[in-house]
Amino acid sequence: MRLTDDFKDEIRARIRLSDLVGKKVSLKRQGREFAGLSPFKKEKTPSFFVNDEKRFYHCFASGEHGDAFDWLMKMEGLSFMEAAEQLASLAGLPLPKADPEAARKAEASKSLVEWMEVAQRFYSAQLRSGAGADARKYLEGRGYGPAEWERYEIGFAPDSRNALKDELIAAGARPGELIDCGLLIAPDDGGTPYDRFRGRIMFAIRDPRNRLVAFGGRAMSANARAKYLNSPETPIFHKGHNLYRYPQARRAASDPKSGARGLIVAEGYFDAIAFDRAGLGHAVAPLGTALGEDQLNLLWRAGGEPVLCFDGDSAGQMAANRAAERALPLLEPGRTLRFVFLPDGKDPDDVLRDEGASALKEAVNRTRPLASILWDMEFEKEPLDDPDRRAGFRKRLRALLYRIENPAVREEYQREFDQRMEKAFGSPARGSRGYRRRGVTPGARSETKRLVETGPIPTRLRHLILAAIEFPEIAENQAEMLAGLDCGQLTSLRDAILDTVSYDEATQDGGLRNTLINKGFDAQLRRLDLERAPMRAGLGGDTATAIQREEAWTRLASDYMEHSGFHKKRQEMRSRLAEEIENDDAETLRGLMEEHRRGRAKRQPADAPDEGQG
Repeated sequence: MRLTDDFKDEIRARIRLSDLVGKKVSLKRQGREFAGLSPFKKEKTPSFFVNDEKRFYHCFASGEHGDAFDWLMKMEGLSFMEAAEQLASLAGLPLPKADPEAARKAEASKSLVEWMEVAQRFYSAQLRSGAGADARKYLEGRGYGPAEWERYEIGFAPDSRNALKDELIAAGARPGELIDCGLLIAPDDGGTPYDRFRGRIMFAIRDPRNRLVAFGGRAMSANARAKYLNSPETPIFHKGHNLYRYPQARRAASDPKSGARGLIVAEGYFDAIAFDRAGLGHAVAPLGTALGEDQLNLLWRAGGEPVLCFDGDSAGQMAANRAAERALPLLEPGRTLRFVFLPDGKDPDDVLRDEGASALKEAVNRTRPLASILWDMEFEKEPLDDPDRRAGFRKRLRALLYRIENPAVREEYQREFDQRMEKAFGSPARGSRGYRRRGVTPGARSETKRLVETGPIPTRLRHLILAAIEFPEIAENQAEMLAGLDCGQLTSLRDAILDTVSYDEATQDGGLRNTLINKGFDAQLRRLDLERAPMRAGLGGDTATAIQREEAWTRLASDYMEHSGFHKKRQEMRSRLAEEIENDDAETLRGLMEEHRRGRAKRQPADAPDEGQG
């Protein structure tokens, strides 16, 4: 199979070469490059250099030179396709299957990009023509002259249905090509295609490989349906995979003089440009939508601490909260987010015009960490003036923690939240840490009502919880699935397990079991221990490996969750029975009991609880 040049370029653009090489060679930044001792020849003075911007390495001692593919082939003895497979995996790209159409599609994409460049030249000329008089006046009013038009590739689409189409077709383009790259709209009724962008100031959008793949247009008319209009999804443009001014910003961030620890993310085109005009050239903007996973990964490839800049109003706060939550599963050591909220509802362009570059630089330096945004997001949802609301707050924080997949990062966030909790509400209870819940024996109730309300605990659930205690690595590795189980009476025990393993206490002070006993769960543990043998058998027996046990546990947990709807209905039925027992309504009670019996008759044997437990 032959990989297209486009695919190889995409891999090179997605992988930071210094990260790849840095796994084997100790590198130090020198200007725009990284330097280290040659891996190809013994030496005492560094003569080996890696350039992320140009995507190559060069060794002056040996003359070796190449890109990411060459590096893996030379250092690990891989074939080209083996190196490609490894790099594609690192870049998050599926390796293309053998396709005789691949070369043709790659050639077609190249043609589409070429027509986008022609369109940009047309829009640029139109801005300087008579048709662009109002657009020029608007831009000059915001401080943008001819030098800025050229630097930021700003143009103008005249208010005409055919101006661009006629220009490009005269240059040799086919209407189908212009539709494919989003420059023309093909009517649903089969009518004549027409220009997509009309009466708009145009911004060129380049992908990480610096190819012009899309446009954004700001309407000149206040009556336009949309103030901003972007190119649609096309064979060369996927909105969620790109950021406005990303190639330029990444290049600026790589300059050690910038002091940047990551890119700045503004909300709009003019905002990103405003940062550049203020001397902060490492600014980008999403394309009219909230940041997605691919865009976050793009940001982290250019630096571990991107700064998200939002207006200080409620809409800006909501956008920040969405970005914070979306980032949680992707966090790793050295990969986080920081946030800035501008005062008085101003955007970066406002601050630059009204207060100058120094004010904008000062504002963007007042960053807040991701943990602070997450805390405030939950803290400010409701007054925390009684135990129930505080308990709900703790539960919401725990839910956020479980979304962090990296255990080292999750542990640090839990420690941060514990410290904030102690500061806000005082020292944690003796024998507990932070906001973890203790097992508390409920108040006395009548035995008849207790049995009706709670009922027996399903066998499968008891085995799942016991397995998580017996094999703490299951609780740690499958924390999200364990947290999602409907545990009924065992909820407090389940939460204590999760809290303990999240603090890495499972191997401390006698292990998870002793920790749970100290938290007040001794009686529940003794009852569960009666089923140790069938639980172990369900996980593959004593000869099962740790991996086999965990796989069996996840299968059992998935099956239990599929049937949790039934268990929930059963709990609702018991609640209704308890209510009618108190109301002493015999007729209604008989009807409910009959409904309950019918439901039990439909149950599968595997779900039958052991009535001796609970």
